[in-house]
Amino acid sequence: MMHIQKPTTPGQRFRQALGTGTIAIPGVFNALSAKMAERLGYPAVYQSGAVLSVSLAGVPDIGLMTQTEFVQQGRYLAQAVSVPVISDADTGFGGALSVERTVQQFESAGLAGLHLEDQEMPKRCGHLNGKSLIPTSEMVAKIRAAVSARRDPAFYIIARTDARGVDGFDAAVSRAAAYLEAGADMIFPEALQSADEFARFAQLIRAPLIANMTEFGKGPLLSLSELSQLGYAAVLYPVTIFRVAMQAAETALKQLAAEGTQKNFVNTMQTRSELYDLIQYADFDAREKTWVGEN
Repeated sequence: MMHIQKPTTPGQRFRQALGTGTIAIPGVFNALSAKMAERLGYPAVYQSGAVLSVSLAGVPDIGLMTQTEFVQQGRYLAQAVSVPVISDADTGFGGALSVERTVQQFESAGLAGLHLEDQEMPKRCGHLNGKSLIPTSEMVAKIRAAVSARRDPAFYIIARTDARGVDGFDAAVSRAAAYLEAGADMIFPEALQSADEFARFAQLIRAPLIANMTEFGKGPLLSLSELSQLGYAAVLYPVTIFRVAMQAAETALKQLAAEGTQKNFVNTMQTRSELYDLIQYADFDAREKTWVGEN
């Protein structure tokens, strides 16, 4: 009887998830929301640089967060869940040698993979104007460095190109082909602007592709099934639950200020028991009693 080896590394688990069909990957804004996504059946979760910037430091997504901050927050996510965690890595935090260290640090933190983008610093959110790109050859060098630096060959290297919003659709296709040749495992075409562009990109680039379904951006909000039919391997929802959570928080703060009590919206809250169940509080309590005994 042939023994089938189970995936053991984060990168292997991510590759296994991709093998099940087009997967939805929600962006999570802390370890607790990652746990919630895992419990609800999502096969992977994502650390967004934009969400990290605004939620952790209250600053815009313009390359202000450091490699160390990305790694530390990514480690919290990876330790909180068993599903693979992939992460934004901005521009790699420097040149090719910095990318080497970025891959090593992200992998050591327990992440399953990362994506690098081909913008110049200071970078911008992918759906904003005012971006500029590094030369294709410089991005190719970064990808080669990333591939060489990973210890686990399954650690996933995703190459993002922002060329559509700078030099046009054809430039994005050209860069994607070069990045695949350099060894990228997947291509992330940022800010495609129509369903037709998503379809044409998938026809021209025959490789694993990830689509970014961010709200209020330049492109349409296509469904998971639509993108699956077009041939995309994964779909990111990087800011979705963060936006919902922030809107709910603002609503609650306004109501608290107006009424002077929270009793009229308690029914909209996660309960104490639901929170304790999500973080498995009872398991921690039981283990403590095992070590220190009953009081």
